[in-house]
Amino acid sequence: MGDKYIVALDQGTTSCRTIIFDKFGKIVGQASREFRQIYPKPGWVEHDAEEIWQCQLSTLKDALRNNNIDPVQVASIGITNQRETLVVWNRHTGKPVHNAIVWQCRRTASICDELIQKGKQETIYKKTGLVIDAYFSATKLYWILNQVPGARAMAEEGDLLAGTIDTWLIWNFTGGKVHATDYTNASRTMLFNISELCWDEDLMELFEVPSNMLPEVKDSSGYFGSVDEVLLGHEIPITGVAGDQHAALFGQACFSKGMVKNTYGTGCFILMNTGDQPKFSANNLLATIAWCIGGKAEYALEGSVFTAGAAVQWLRDELGLIQNAAETESLAEAVEDTNGVYIVPAFVGLGAPYWDPYARGVILGLTRGANKNHIVRAVLESLAYQSKDVLEVMEKDSGVAIPELRVDGGASANNFLMQFQSDILGIPVVRPEVTETTARGAAFLAGLEAGVWSSKDEIERIWERDKKFIPKMDKLVRDEKYRLWKKAVSRSANWIDA
Repeated sequence: MGDKYIVALDQGTTSCRTIIFDKFGKIVGQASREFRQIYPKPGWVEHDAEEIWQCQLSTLKDALRNNNIDPVQVASIGITNQRETLVVWNRHTGKPVHNAIVWQCRRTASICDELIQKGKQETIYKKTGLVIDAYFSATKLYWILNQVPGARAMAEEGDLLAGTIDTWLIWNFTGGKVHATDYTNASRTMLFNISELCWDEDLMELFEVPSNMLPEVKDSSGYFGSVDEVLLGHEIPITGVAGDQHAALFGQACFSKGMVKNTYGTGCFILMNTGDQPKFSANNLLATIAWCIGGKAEYALEGSVFTAGAAVQWLRDELGLIQNAAETESLAEAVEDTNGVYIVPAFVGLGAPYWDPYARGVILGLTRGANKNHIVRAVLESLAYQSKDVLEVMEKDSGVAIPELRVDGGASANNFLMQFQSDILGIPVVRPEVTETTARGAAFLAGLEAGVWSSKDEIERIWERDKKFIPKMDKLVRDEKYRLWKKAVSRSANWIDA
C-alpha cells in the first residue's frame, strides 16, 4: 500500500465533505462545505444539484491540497450520500431539468395517499421493503415527469437520466461516462425489487418511469469508473458506493445478524443487520439492502427518524438559542430536567414507526419557569425518544433483544445525549473511536475492492471503542418519561389536514 490513501466523498443533506483515510482506517485529512437549503413551499425541500456537484468537487480538491496529498497517492474513492433525494438531468447537456427533490420533501404526500387508497401498499412493500411515503424517490420522479414542462416527452425520447445523488456524482466525476448506482441506493427508490435484485417492471409501469432513465445497478464494493483526468490531473478509480446509513452500518462493523447502529445526522437512522434474507416488518419498519459484495446481498431492518440534528440546527438558525451545536451539552446539563417540557420536532412529519406526513412540530408542557436550557434539553431528549420508538418495534420484528446500540454521527459526540439515550433505552450505548463511520464505511467498501483491506474480518479488527455509556436511570422514571413522550407525539399527529 505504501503511502496510498482512500478518499470518502460524504455528500450529506446539508453539507458536502471529503474525508481522507489511511490504511489503518484513521482520518488524515478532511474538508467540508455547506450548501443552500431551498424551501419553495411549507413542507417542500429542494437542493441545487449543480451546486452539490461543485461543492463536492471543491471539498475533494481542498482536502487533498490542504493535506499535501497528490491525487496519485489515492488508491480509490468511495461515495456515500443522502438517500432518496432525486435528480433528473438532460443526458446531452448534463443540466438538471429541476432542482433535486430532497428526501425530506413532502410535496408528493397526496400521490402516496392515492396509492394507499388504491390498495398498492402490500404489493409495494413485498417488492421493495418500503412503505408508501413521499420520503422515497419514485413519487418524486413521477412528480418531475408530470409537473416540469416538457419532461415527460423528453424522457420518452430517451433524453433524460434520473438518479439519486450518488448517481449524479458518479456521472459528473466520470465526465458523463457512467450512469450507475449501487444496490443500497437502488433499494430506496420504491422502484427496485430487493428480493430479485432488479428494477421492477410492475413498479416502473405504476409510476410511469421509462426504464432507460434508470441507472445500472452495481455491487456496493466494485468498480464504478474513474474520476476524469481533467478534474484532478489523474484518474482515480471509484470502487465503493453506498447510501449513508448503509455505509454507516458497514463502518460500524455491524457484520453479524442482530447488530444495530444509530446514526445521528440531519435525521436519526437505525439499522439492524438481518443477514442474507430480507426481514419484513409488522411494525412499519423498512426492509432494505444493507450492502451487496461479490454479488451477494445482505439485508437490514431500518427505522428512519426524519428530524434529529435538524432540530439542533433549528435551535441555532431559527430560534437563535445557540451559536453552535456543541453548546447544547453544557446547556442541557445546566438543568436537572426539562421542567416538564417536551418537544416533538415533526417539522416534515413523522417517520418510523408512525409514518405520518401530516404531523407537525409541537412544544408541550410549557410553564412560566421554562427557560432556554429546558428547551435545548428537550430537543436533545427528543432525539433519544424518537430512537427508542424505533428500537422498541425493531426488537419485536426481529425477535432479538438488542444487547447494545452502536452510535455515530455528529450528535454522538454529545455526552449528555448519549447518556440519556442509554438511560431511556435501558441498554449500553457504544461510541467508536472514529465517529465518522458513514465516510469510513464508504472508504472500507472502496478499499475492499481496491485491495487495501482483504476482508470484513480485517475491517472488524480496525474498529475500536471510544466510550461505553451504561444506563443509570430508574426503570419507573424511564417508563414515566416515555409515557409522556408518547402523549406528546399523539398531540403532534395528523396536524395538517390531508
